[in-house]
Amino acid sequence: MGDPRGFITLRRADPVRRPVRERVKDWGEMYRPLPEDVLHAQGARCMDCGVPFCQGDTGCPVENVIPEWNDLVYRGRWREAFDALHATNNFPEITGRLCPAPCESACVLGLIDRPVAIRTIEQAIADRGFAEGWVVPRPPERETGARVGIIGSGPTGLAAAQQLRRSGHRVTVYERADRVGGLLRYGIPAFKLDKKILDLRCAQIAAEGVEFVTGTEVGRTVSTEHDAVLVATGADVPRDLRVPGRSLAGIHFAMEYLVRGPSAKGKRVVIIGGGDTGSDCLGTCHRQGAREVMQFELLPKPPAMQLRTSHAHEEGGLRDWSVSTVGFEGINGHVVALRATRVDQPTSQFTVPCDMVMLAMGFVGSTGRQLAETIGPRAWIAGDARRGASLIVWAIREGRDAARAIDRALT
Repeated sequence: MGDPRGFITLRRADPVRRPVRERVKDWGEMYRPLPEDVLHAQGARCMDCGVPFCQGDTGCPVENVIPEWNDLVYRGRWREAFDALHATNNFPEITGRLCPAPCESACVLGLIDRPVAIRTIEQAIADRGFAEGWVVPRPPERETGARVGIIGSGPTGLAAAQQLRRSGHRVTVYERADRVGGLLRYGIPAFKLDKKILDLRCAQIAAEGVEFVTGTEVGRTVSTEHDAVLVATGADVPRDLRVPGRSLAGIHFAMEYLVRGPSAKGKRVVIIGGGDTGSDCLGTCHRQGAREVMQFELLPKPPAMQLRTSHAHEEGGLRDWSVSTVGFEGINGHVVALRATRVDQPTSQFTVPCDMVMLAMGFVGSTGRQLAETIGPRAWIAGDARRGASLIVWAIREGRDAARAIDRALT
């Protein structure tokens, strides 16, 4: 801790979002980075709290040594901060953009003031690494001859692939889409993650010797080609809404909308679900030029101190809480209205006109377990496919843990 009074004298600074009128007209990232002198000061806010709850499972599942690289940024020792960050996290440039920052919720300073801007500093270190050319391939020093297949190229699969390859194993990653990245590629809008950043990291992994096979749906035969197989297919069974009219055209699962991209231009849209995925749908609707957007949440409205307002809510749309959807109405097979009631007033039914509906209500499971059982004793499973839908930091942690376990088994 370079400045023992930093947490007292310095206020938190956050990256500034681009103006709403500007950013809804393109797909560029929303935030403008902080100047270097401001980042130095933000690193100085990290206090000598004795027990850094920001680390470990209480805060950061990837076990980032957060106080260490905060202090290094304060001192201007960026390269050392970069090395400390990558010692535990394969993709800090991605978590710095997408993670909801449980580390900040666990920050001791947050008990009396706004927490340290950990995620902002993390992204700044990672972006500096790319700008300075520090992100280079690290191929293994020796080859084990063992072959590992990984099914799925999301954060779990990519983290495991990089760790296993650096241990000397021959690694092949299978992806059913036409490009590598899983939901990082197709499920996260570009205004939250510029795909050029993902491309740079995937290029590093490929240069280290990992083979990517895209456009491939993997079945049981993969077990005969590899000494071990890791199933990292993510949580791919969305929660459905079993109400009358569900089969009408124009009603989509959120990931179906974000991945395949049916346009919301000129349409009246209802998003069912108030989480991050619903927010991603909302921001996408704004950029596609939706006529109007409403977002319904089943739970009651949180107290003011707990209410989360995302970038997409800042851009427009209406939010409503304690709303339960009871059915849809259609004309010529296409949805034209949603029927709903208030949770606390079940008889108060009302109707909302709509041309498109997104179901963003989370996930109930994964087909990964069945795939792992089909492959047999050589199969491992990790990430959302194992634990259910969770945070990107848990996906990376599970990929690293799985790689460590597979490496032990093979060597």
